Amino acid sequence: MYAVVDIETTGNGHKGQKITEISVLVFDGKNIVNEFTSLVNPEQNIPPFITNLTGITNAMVRNAPKFHEIAKKVEEITSNLIFVAHNVNFDYNIIRDEFKSLGFDWKRKKLCTVRLTRKIVPGLPSYSLGNICSGENIAINGRHRAKGDAEATVELLRRLIERDTNFTINSFLNPKSRQATLPPLLEKKTIEALPETFGVYYFKNAKKEVIYVGKANNIKQRVISHFYDKKKKEQQMCLETAYISHTKTGSELLALLLESSEIKKIYPKYNQAQKNKREAIGLFSYEDQKGIIHLAFNQLKLVPNPLISFFSNTACRKFVETLCEEFTLCPKYCHLQTNVTRCFHHQLKTCKGVCCNQETPENYNTRVKKAIASIGVGAENLVIKETGRTKNEFGFALVLEGTYKGFGYIDVTQDKNLENPEDYQFFVEPKRDNRDIQKILGAYLRKKKALKEEKNGKISI
Repeated sequence: MYAVVDIETTGNGHKGQKITEISVLVFDGKNIVNEFTSLVNPEQNIPPFITNLTGITNAMVRNAPKFHEIAKKVEEITSNLIFVAHNVNFDYNIIRDEFKSLGFDWKRKKLCTVRLTRKIVPGLPSYSLGNICSGENIAINGRHRAKGDAEATVELLRRLIERDTNFTINSFLNPKSRQATLPPLLEKKTIEALPETFGVYYFKNAKKEVIYVGKANNIKQRVISHFYDKKKKEQQMCLETAYISHTKTGSELLALLLESSEIKKIYPKYNQAQKNKREAIGLFSYEDQKGIIHLAFNQLKLVPNPLISFFSNTACRKFVETLCEEFTLCPKYCHLQTNVTRCFHHQLKTCKGVCCNQETPENYNTRVKKAIASIGVGAENLVIKETGRTKNEFGFALVLEGTYKGFGYIDVTQDKNLENPEDYQFFVEPKRDNRDIQKILGAYLRKKKALKEEKNGKISI
């Protein structure tokens, strides 16, 4: 027995859709044997574009029952039945959230007619309910109204049952199949083909546009974990996912570096953490005629080798202020105070720095160098070697004069011919340096250093 369900909502995206209409048709495989249909007061405004789509107005639902008033009926009529819907996770998750808000853990077995149609009737140009019904000559008496769409879904399910000669429905309902949890537009074979290794994966919509980029230590497991995430944003992203591609990296560090650069290159819809505007300000150092090392900042295009870059002048100033405080640097020589001969501390008669001749440039420069060393990866030339994608290669990230140049892969037999870090740039896939990359590399090197010190400490004991 099936509970074929369709709902209409306020359409407020993942921020909080509320039900405006619900229809539950109990179907025994041949006939509808019971039904429940009702408008629902969503307790929030219905946007005009939703009204234009469904025909449901604020006035229509004003005196309709709220969900908590029909919750018992929905619970009873769907009890012990298989929950069926077109794009099942959409309807199911919204109804489940409504029950959750009432303190009730509502669960049902699920069956998706989108996925079922893709399996039993492959090769259709579109699997939307409207297009399938048009191709199957199934009448929809009230498109984008709950009962009309539910009745059309019942007829579609009836025809799929008749054509199901390979017991596809039974396989979908098998708890081990995971069919019910997969996004409706995604083929199961796509998931089965994913590797269980380090890399970066790309979620793409029906137009093959990248909507999300992620990194993983185990690509297959990480991708599947998205389908079980209860967050509204994750659920919406999965509903839009039709294709998944991936790139193996061989190590977590290289996966992190590739993920960061891809997000900034593609600007996917569902990536937020690193999806910022391009950096505009660069921090750099120089030595004046007195031998004093300055920290200064300017437009990034005017800074040939920035120590680190920022999205705004304000963010850069705050960062330099932190360095000044942590390493007792002079605000004047960090260009936080301009057009002055001495720093502000001179007026308070508390300055003990080089600008008031209270210490030598050499002593001051020692602290400046420590401050610079604390920024990202410092000013070193580094080849950070990592595991490769195969046994015959190793991966590496390249840093020259403190600037990240990119990463690449080299056959293990070639490594002995490379003597200097500069030699590795011919094997690099060039990438842009930025603050996020510097954070990734800095964190990696600090962790590696800490592990080395811990290991040395244990040996000495």
